[in-house]
Amino acid sequence: MSYLDTAKNVYKEAAMKPEAGLCCTTTPVWKFPGLEIPKKMLEMNYGCGSTVNPRDLVNKPTVLYVGVGGGMELLQFAYFSRKIDGVIGIDVVDEMLEVCSENLEEAEKQNNWFHSDFVELKKGNALELPVENESIDVAAQNCLFNIFHKEDLVKALKEMYRVLKPHGRLTLSDPICESEMPQNLRNDERLRALCLSGALPLQEYINMITEIGFGTVEIRAKRPYRMLDSKHYDTDKLIYIESVEVCAIKDPMPADGPCVFTGKTAIYFGEEAHFDDGNGHVLTPNQPLAVCDKTANVLAALNRNDIFVSESTFFYDGGGCC
Repeated sequence: MSYLDTAKNVYKEAAMKPEAGLCCTTTPVWKFPGLEIPKKMLEMNYGCGSTVNPRDLVNKPTVLYVGVGGGMELLQFAYFSRKIDGVIGIDVVDEMLEVCSENLEEAEKQNNWFHSDFVELKKGNALELPVENESIDVAAQNCLFNIFHKEDLVKALKEMYRVLKPHGRLTLSDPICESEMPQNLRNDERLRALCLSGALPLQEYINMITEIGFGTVEIRAKRPYRMLDSKHYDTDKLIYIESVEVCAIKDPMPADGPCVFTGKTAIYFGEEAHFDDGNGHVLTPNQPLAVCDKTANVLAALNRNDIFVSESTFFYDGGGCC
């Protein structure tokens, strides 16, 4: 049995008997006017963050969500798209698709704006998405891709890139880990299926995304997630796991490499009316400007005593320049 079969069995069990603490998201559930989320959906919120952000969801987008869980994020996406088959949910586990469909029917009873045909559920594999090229505005996955071994993660990312329209957005939430994960834990198929031992360091995770071709990457949040300790796991060291929320945009790749926003800000506090670096970055006195890491490094290398560049906050919510 492969590690992917183990993952399927874990989530088959989670569909048949909901486990409220299976992934334990650290992100508060979005509250929107007129949106009621059924109790069972909340119990089956099998993610480590959120992939739903209103600024991605303008103009009634077509949304793809891979790994449907209990359907909560499908319902949240449908809140914005509100059109027939505006949200496509894909899962490889029959039982999860069945329970998700039942939850969506309950959601229709509780939300007068929602119709179950707003969401199309399909059986499919993240490694071979049953979706046409460049047909999706926003694609998302929550606490799924970290299950994959690297070669399969590359395939899954390439599939998401394939189905996105130009400038489309891939929103992801996954565990990350800066400590070296012991090989015995990394090879533990059940721990990997439980979204623990497959966690990568953040920079490696970003590199895998940009190597696929995504020209812009936003780190929107980074939060504490789990601890693996020697009392409960086969490890002689304490392993700290965080969760990260990322948006990768299918922008053209800049000649000097991808624009990665990790929450850095530049502030000019000199005597001139503004500072212009000659590369399209204009700083107005004491007006903070969000900048990508490339620009932050260039500005810091100037060694000026009137420009401050912050460290990464790992929180980026739009704006600024690259």
